[in-house]
Amino acid sequence: SWKAITEAIWQTAKTNCMVIIILCGATCFTGVFLGIGGGDVIKDLLFGLGLGKWGIFWIMMLIVFILGMFIDWIGIVLITFPIFLPIARQLGFDPLWFVIMIAINLQASFLTPPFGYALFYLKGTAPEGVTIMDIYKGIIPFVFLMICGLLICVIFPSLSLWLPSLMVR
Repeated sequence: SWKAITEAIWQTAKTNCMVIIILCGATCFTGVFLGIGGGDVIKDLLFGLGLGKWGIFWIMMLIVFILGMFIDWIGIVLITFPIFLPIARQLGFDPLWFVIMIAINLQASFLTPPFGYALFYLKGTAPEGVTIMDIYKGIIPFVFLMICGLLICVIFPSLSLWLPSLMVR
């Protein structure tokens, strides 16, 4: 019916406006943060820890994982990529591989409480009687598997770069 169509259009417009506001806010934050030298502060802080290439990598992954528990992926990408990607390049990591590691990491973090976005999608599609605590308990093996997948891709980078390498040809 016409009423359903107009309601769907209205809801879509509201959702898109929220996404645009998030994009604008994250872009402004990142621009100001980098403009006042925040990226250099983060870089100096990470390099000053003396943890080496892999220690810095895992700290960046931990930060992304924690952010993924609370923030939408668009915000995380817009905030962390301009800061972390230059650091990853300076450490000698392949930028494509680094972005793939962040993507895998984000997928795992979206399954973790307290605000794991995927958990609420699961709750919305679960049959009646399934509580959010049931879902929290049920995702533990999947988070473990995602972290194992991340570790495998870190140990064997060619696994995550094989398919993209075919696209370049």
